[in-house]
Amino acid sequence: MVDAQIDERQRKQFGITIDTLDVKRDEFVIAGDGWRRTRSGELDARNFGVLNMWGAWFIASNVIRDVAALNNREMLPWDVWGGMTQDKDKLDTAFLDRLAALTHDPDRHFDALREVYLDPRIAVPRTVFNAVHNRPEAA
Repeated sequence: MVDAQIDERQRKQFGITIDTLDVKRDEFVIAGDGWRRTRSGELDARNFGVLNMWGAWFIASNVIRDVAALNNREMLPWDVWGGMTQDKDKLDTAFLDRLAALTHDPDRHFDALREVYLDPRIAVPRTVFNAVHNRPEAA
């Protein structure tokens, strides 16, 4: 795995010491695994996020972003659409549980990931909401 977005400034700010061009599987928790592990009580959802974005809603939104990315639609962390919400009481947990299971082993679930991407809660529309600039933008 690779995190090409991390630069020297971010390394210092967030105390990142791993090789971001060769991330080992145990050095990074993918969104689906984070979702499953926080739902089971193994991990605390408050430990997932960046800056002022954290918690169950943050993980859930990234599960949706991961399914989009696995369908060749890589979006930014502040792009919001479809099934994303900051209200943890409005999260469709059964749906997110299913997505998390599919993203855990995407090669094995290739066809199911393609099919589920058609769901409007996941499919990236022409316009998304940019939560940083507080406005709609072209996707």
